Amino acid sequence: MEVIHKIGRRKTAVARVYVSQGNGSITVNKKDLAEYFPTATLQYKVKQPFTLTENENNYDVSVNVFGGGITGQAEAVRLALSRALCEIDEEHRATLKPEGLLTRDPRMVERKKYGQKKARKKFQFSKR
Repeated sequence: MEVIHKIGRRKTAVARVYVSQGNGSITVNKKDLAEYFPTATLQYKVKQPFTLTENENNYDVSVNVFGGGITGQAEAVRLALSRALCEIDEEHRATLKPEGLLTRDPRMVERKKYGQKKARKKFQFSKR
């Protein structure tokens, strides 16, 4: 099996994932997974595609991720891994699709408008 390259995005985070045959090691920006994503919730999000398809120790993963916050980055990695697993074996699609792991979350930060304090918040109104 050659290296499979996929991209995942969430908010402003972009994750490039390289998946190859191996023993289950995941490196994110040249750091170990537990070092880059310290909380158990974020580690669970990243490993979720492997857990659902029962491939925890079959593939080595190298990730380059930038932009956004740590949660957005973890979800971007999850989307990229899900896409990579679908390319490896098309049958994984049936387990990942109902969980919503193949859907790009379109929600982005709304832009600030002129004449307002934020996107929706207005400046304080003074009647007198």
